[in-house]
Amino acid sequence: MLWLKAFHLIFVVTWFAALFYLPRLFVYHATATDKPGIERFKLMERRLYRGIMTPSAALTAVLGVWLLVLYWDAYADAAWMWVKIAGVLALYAYHGYCGRLVRRFANDENTLSDTFFRWFNEIPTVLLVVIAILVVVKPL
Repeated sequence: MLWLKAFHLIFVVTWFAALFYLPRLFVYHATATDKPGIERFKLMERRLYRGIMTPSAALTAVLGVWLLVLYWDAYADAAWMWVKIAGVLALYAYHGYCGRLVRRFANDENTLSDTFFRWFNEIPTVLLVVIAILVVVKPL
């Protein structure tokens, strides 16, 4: 059981590293004007999203659901767990939207500003704080 929790946490950390870095790439990409720089950002964004972010998100989900099934009796009535699940679902929605943004940039269709991406970059931070407090403190 502890191995399962450890690997779940490892993939959560890996996923969050990508969730923090990809929007930062979007900030730089949105301000890039030179063709080689733009192409480099496209490559970096695609590799990060497909090669690290999505596999980490998938393994986080698989291990998280496995843990939830194993501990369902203990957590089914815990309000904090339901709020945590909502926060995690919001992260997956954010992840999916990042995928759309990667495709928009790849097709040279981005219309959003670097300022938008600077604010967009803060969403996973807020969700991480909420989820971590719910899991550790269990205030509800």
